[in-house]
Amino acid sequence: MNGVRPLVLLGGGGHGKVLLALAQAAALPVAGVCDPALAAGGIREWFGVPVLGADDALDRLDPGAVSLVNGVGQLPRSSLREQVFAAARAKGFGFPPLVHPMAWVAPGVVLEEGAQVMAGAIVQPGARLGANTVVNTRASVDHDCAVGAHVHIAPGAVLCGGVHVGDHAFVGAGATLIQGVRIGVRAVIGAGALVVSDVDEGALVLGAKGSARPGR
Repeated sequence: MNGVRPLVLLGGGGHGKVLLALAQAAALPVAGVCDPALAAGGIREWFGVPVLGADDALDRLDPGAVSLVNGVGQLPRSSLREQVFAAARAKGFGFPPLVHPMAWVAPGVVLEEGAQVMAGAIVQPGARLGANTVVNTRASVDHDCAVGAHVHIAPGAVLCGGVHVGDHAFVGAGATLIQGVRIGVRAVIGAGALVVSDVDEGALVLGAKGSARPGR
């Protein structure tokens, strides 16, 4: 752990719990958590780590001394996770990419700032994960996939080879994207959907056959 900055989690919800478990499994030092609800409730300790305060606790931290972990979960077409990431970056904080010890990421895979790869996930050679993107539990990203920034690949989703996923897209749990398809910016792929053709920007895809309709 020499040279590893202590981590500060942003958000104490469900996704934050999973990331705390990831950090502990990887033997990474965790200095505390920032969460408005925990702070408002007067809670001083959360799963064994100190509650540092609400969002304004970052103003008391040195960006050169700690790194941040975005523990805000992602909902389809929600921008909160991205807003938290951008606001902290503007204060000079960095977000290291995180990989669970029980995930497999091939050598040479590009993980941009703040990318998170959860337990049981697989990321194959030639893939790229954009900034602040999550590959969640047991999801699979095959060879030569290009996944944009602020994307959520939900648990159990499968991206076959050469899939391109645009920024801010959401791929639901258990969805399957066949090889070579392109998913547009801010598109939402519903849970269990089978996507066999390209998906337009902002489109919503539902159902096992991957029928698509325009987004709002």
